[in-house]
Amino acid sequence: MPTDPVPDLLSQATKLLEREFAHLPAWETAAPDERITDVLADVAHRLGDNYPYFHPLYAGQMLKPPHPVARAAYALVMSINPNNHARDGGRASSEMEIEAVRQIAAMFGWTGFLGHLTSSGTLANLEALWVSGQISQERGRRSRIVGSEQAHYTHQRISAVLRLNYTAISADQRGRMDLDSLEAELRKGDVATVVATLGTTAIGAVDPLEQIVALRERYGFRLHVDAAYGGYFKLIVSELDEPARRAYEAIDQADSIVIDPHKHGLQPYGCGCVLFRDPGVGRFYKHDSPYTYFTSDKLHLGEISLECSRAGAAAVALWATHQLLPPVAGGEFALGLAQGRAAALDLNRRLRADTRFETLATGHPELDIVAWKIKAVTPERSSQLAQEVFEACAAQHLHLALVQLPQSWFTSAFAPAAENAIGDAHVTCLRSVLMKPEHQKWLDKIWQRFSSACAEVSPQ
Repeated sequence: MPTDPVPDLLSQATKLLEREFAHLPAWETAAPDERITDVLADVAHRLGDNYPYFHPLYAGQMLKPPHPVARAAYALVMSINPNNHARDGGRASSEMEIEAVRQIAAMFGWTGFLGHLTSSGTLANLEALWVSGQISQERGRRSRIVGSEQAHYTHQRISAVLRLNYTAISADQRGRMDLDSLEAELRKGDVATVVATLGTTAIGAVDPLEQIVALRERYGFRLHVDAAYGGYFKLIVSELDEPARRAYEAIDQADSIVIDPHKHGLQPYGCGCVLFRDPGVGRFYKHDSPYTYFTSDKLHLGEISLECSRAGAAAVALWATHQLLPPVAGGEFALGLAQGRAAALDLNRRLRADTRFETLATGHPELDIVAWKIKAVTPERSSQLAQEVFEACAAQHLHLALVQLPQSWFTSAFAPAAENAIGDAHVTCLRSVLMKPEHQKWLDKIWQRFSSACAEVSPQ
């Protein structure tokens, strides 16, 4: 591992924090238990049983190391351990959360809005769909929710928790919500909310949001955008291909948006964020509490959140990161996104030029996720080869991911007999999420190890 700057940064900041409370009378604390050193040694050893998520050779799942300023700020605030439910428990960190969330909303062009951080994207999406359900109940109208079959699986689970009906809409060969299938459901007249995904988990597909907005004009549904993964790409929208660009340019028309700073936003887990275009939805959160909300006339974040206790440290870490790397177009943070996407495009070009592999029929990755299959006579053999290459790469400390995708998403078919037997079967593919800026410089090394691993695997 490289030299970690966080301990020195944290030491200096801790001294400054201690000065802030120097006016308090001295008090004695228990001496640290001498066994702590041994326990932490055991922790360090156990943590070695992990993939090296922090390293550029980890190019598998959606795991990006927090920025050093986020790690240092999070650790610093742990000596106070604020709770951003009420200002009693998190006075400074509540203000920092409000400021940080305002910067996130500004990415989407929103100034008047309601929003806050959550402990995860799942909780953020739950709140968005809960509000949709409350609005439907208030109006005594339809309550069904629909989303692409490529939307995150938690939408269906969340709907079940909320006792709302959910229907999965088929996806086209580009992994995007199929508009004809969507309109067929809308014609039934009971769809209250459409969930559009900007950056699907499998391949980073971007639903055609601008066309879904046009359908809303005819059918009057509520539009929720799950941009947990892809939201930050709004900052480099001019570098995206036209279909994705049009979708991101329409995101300000959504009724609610979810984004996860703990993905591309350089934050520790867990840090999600939910935004509502209409601040009036705050009425659904109102509740009486006999033991909170008395120390300030300002808004307590617990008054606009389903969660009660929430880590103030997450808000402080995000705020600190925004001070160093503002989430604005053309800034250093946006450059990091562009570098990851450039690496994905580069990898995709290399794969397309290699006759051993087949990339998706979409052509270019829409964001920074690349998926490809290994050519073989049957889907079973292709899937087996993908597993073998995955393991051979890991043996060379290159870590990719696996994903099952419909065979129809690829341009070629298997042998006719196999194709007729499987219909639109799924095939196990290799997948790489190139979300670290360092991936661009490391792509030659990644390709060398990948090619070496493939050479060890029999192609037939």
